Amino acid sequence: METHAWRVENPHGRRRVLVTKELPGKRWREILIAADCRIEIGSGQAPLEAVAIQAAMGTRCHGVIGQLTEPWGEALFGALAAAGGRVYSNYAVGYNNVDLAAASRLGILVGNTPGVLTEATAEMAVALTFAAARRVGEAERFLRSGHFQGWLPGLFLGRLLWRKTVGVIGAGRIGEAYAQMMVQGHKMNLIYHSLGPNRHLEESVAAYNRFLVNQGEVPLFCRRAERLRQLLQAADVVSLHTILDATTRHLLDARRLALMKPTAILVNTSRGPVIDEVALVRHCRRHPDFRVGLDVFEDEPALAPGLADLDNVVIVPHIASATRWTREGMAILAASNVAAVLMGWPAWGRPDLSTFLAENNPPPAAPSLINAKDLNIPRYEP
Repeated sequence: METHAWRVENPHGRRRVLVTKELPGKRWREILIAADCRIEIGSGQAPLEAVAIQAAMGTRCHGVIGQLTEPWGEALFGALAAAGGRVYSNYAVGYNNVDLAAASRLGILVGNTPGVLTEATAEMAVALTFAAARRVGEAERFLRSGHFQGWLPGLFLGRLLWRKTVGVIGAGRIGEAYAQMMVQGHKMNLIYHSLGPNRHLEESVAAYNRFLVNQGEVPLFCRRAERLRQLLQAADVVSLHTILDATTRHLLDARRLALMKPTAILVNTSRGPVIDEVALVRHCRRHPDFRVGLDVFEDEPALAPGLADLDNVVIVPHIASATRWTREGMAILAASNVAAVLMGWPAWGRPDLSTFLAENNPPPAAPSLINAKDLNIPRYEP
């Protein structure tokens, strides 16, 4: 079992803040130090269990920056409140690892890091889409193993996605960004499935269509599928960008996978449990022309038996947001959430968080507090 050591920065700070994993960059440290925080940073690589986090918080801890691999529920929030804590910030945009209701009951404000991950995650979804379509993983393994004897007309024939149909499940920030990249970059028709219409996305595709027509090209279609079945049956590519909750766990199970084209491509950069991974392995074995690109896994870091052995699956280790700019930006937002709450500042009330990433004079506010309204935190009015 890995032992967890803690490194201290600014040891004389009045406010004690726990950071459960080393974070990229240095500006996040500067933000916490400016808020007079003693920073204790976990040096271990393995995910921390609740008992280890509780032991590290001890009897005096004012705030925590944690990871989506940690179970932040009633027990941990209760321990944080008992230690005098006021704020927890998740180093992620998603917070399915957080019991938000328990945090609010205990008076703990919860932050996250939206916005800064959008383009990076969408780009990785595009990368996985084409890696799966063009059989990049298979071809690289073939080459590295010394089997390449020269060009052949039929070597690793893949799929051309130009003017095919992409289906996007979850048309929030990341889903919309991915859709725009596939539509405008590769002239793909678009079907999307979401709780409500995304007017901005539809208007953007309409504007692009006007450009295509002016160039003498055939326009594309963009429509919202009210039923998931409609999207799954029609799309050549299906990309998942939904949240994880009780309604989306195993959203793609054996029954829904069977609705997809046998030559379809499935991409997941959202959360692993959105797909029934055991059913996916069976489906990929039965349909060798079905292709998959995965950044997240149901029981991460473990993979379903047989998944890693499938040639028609491209897998990467949860790196969709792994650009330096993105990960440093996430750290800045997480630290800004904690520092602002400890300083008694209000909550930022706008969707654009870019001002917090600028080095000069960020606003005196917490960039993203999920339960600010529940705990009656005022909004910042510039």
